[in-house]
Amino acid sequence: MRLSQYFLPLLKETPSEAQIASHRLMLRAGMIRQTAAGIYTWLPLGFRVLQKVEQIVREEQDAAGALELLMPTLQPAELWRESGRYEDYGEEMLRLKDRHEREMLYGPTNEELITEIFRQAVRSYRDLPKNLYHIQWKFRDEVRPRFGVMRGREFLMKDNYSFDVDKAASLVSYFRMFKAYMKTFKRMGLTPIPVRAATGPIGGDLSHEFHVQADTGESQLYFDSEIETLDENKLDPASPTVQDELLKWYAATDEKHDPAAFARVPEARRREARGIEVGQLFYFGTKYSAPMKATVAGPKGDTVAVEMGSYGIGVSRLVGAIIEAFHDEVGIIWPESVAPFRVGLVNLRPGDKECAEAGEQLYQRLMKAGIDTLYDEREESPGAKFAAMDLIGLPWQVVVGPRGLKQGVVEIKERKTGAKQELSPDAAVARLVGLR
Repeated sequence: MRLSQYFLPLLKETPSEAQIASHRLMLRAGMIRQTAAGIYTWLPLGFRVLQKVEQIVREEQDAAGALELLMPTLQPAELWRESGRYEDYGEEMLRLKDRHEREMLYGPTNEELITEIFRQAVRSYRDLPKNLYHIQWKFRDEVRPRFGVMRGREFLMKDNYSFDVDKAASLVSYFRMFKAYMKTFKRMGLTPIPVRAATGPIGGDLSHEFHVQADTGESQLYFDSEIETLDENKLDPASPTVQDELLKWYAATDEKHDPAAFARVPEARRREARGIEVGQLFYFGTKYSAPMKATVAGPKGDTVAVEMGSYGIGVSRLVGAIIEAFHDEVGIIWPESVAPFRVGLVNLRPGDKECAEAGEQLYQRLMKAGIDTLYDEREESPGAKFAAMDLIGLPWQVVVGPRGLKQGVVEIKERKTGAKQELSPDAAVARLVGLR
């Protein structure tokens, strides 16, 4: 993509409403613009990142055996009355009536609707297990939306729902999602901290939150540092001891914190930090299936209410969390897996014939090699171009200038480390191809 043809409205000054790094940088880097309180338009650069994050989430859900569908954003209130949650959910739920005076709501979550879909179609335990997911925009009417996409009112979420014949099978589904979540966040370059957590309005008696450490996090975390090196590949979701394996390392939010238990962790391994929640798992048994009569014929011929779990990942929230984890004083530092472009190609003097030809050839070669490249061929000062590239945080910068070309080289800079190297154009392309 040529930057002269792109829509990238950078800001030199930080807007006064932006209180945390991710909000400041997303506004300054031309990723988002506020439409209303807690509601944002995702501009092209931000939308590319959002799509990268979404795709990683989708791939790991698919790999874990979940099946994708798409439910509507509007739901009938009568379903929520069946489960008993309509009045209990509170003012975060946006309620409305259609032209026929039917009560509707803008879904903050989908337990009731997915249970309705399931109960219409599944009759026997032989059709279980089932795990259904979608990635959908949701709305929760936060009383004080803040921190940009970290705590907005409208947000993109992956939520999925498991259906099993009994508790033992449901816990297998639960820990299969636990494993999938660890893989998902690690693919984004993050180190997730899974902690036991309160279940809140979703309900149930087993829940884990996944947090990313950041000073701006809203939750206080207490954990054993050993959990940071947890290898999800060694977790067997079907093992009856998998929960014990996870609980042997202390990890809790302030809501679940037990100071006495934390004191038994060796002092050198005790950690306290602020965390940003990016995902949560819930096992809640028959909380929804029993009142909504989502039943199947069991293996003994009896009728049983299915055991359920639900699992959420804040896809749009993750974009902000990644920036909180990876930035410096001049801008964002994207992990390659979610970067909007892999390479920022900077032509220092596009009006110079030799620079123009070399820049164009390099751009075409990078694109032909499958390296997504943002080419800055604008008539701007070198300082402005370098500042823009550092701000938007692409993993690699390739600089074409008259002085280097006289020596037959271009400069490659790694955004994460700042390390620079001069290479021939051929060697530069080969190096970037080899780093994929």
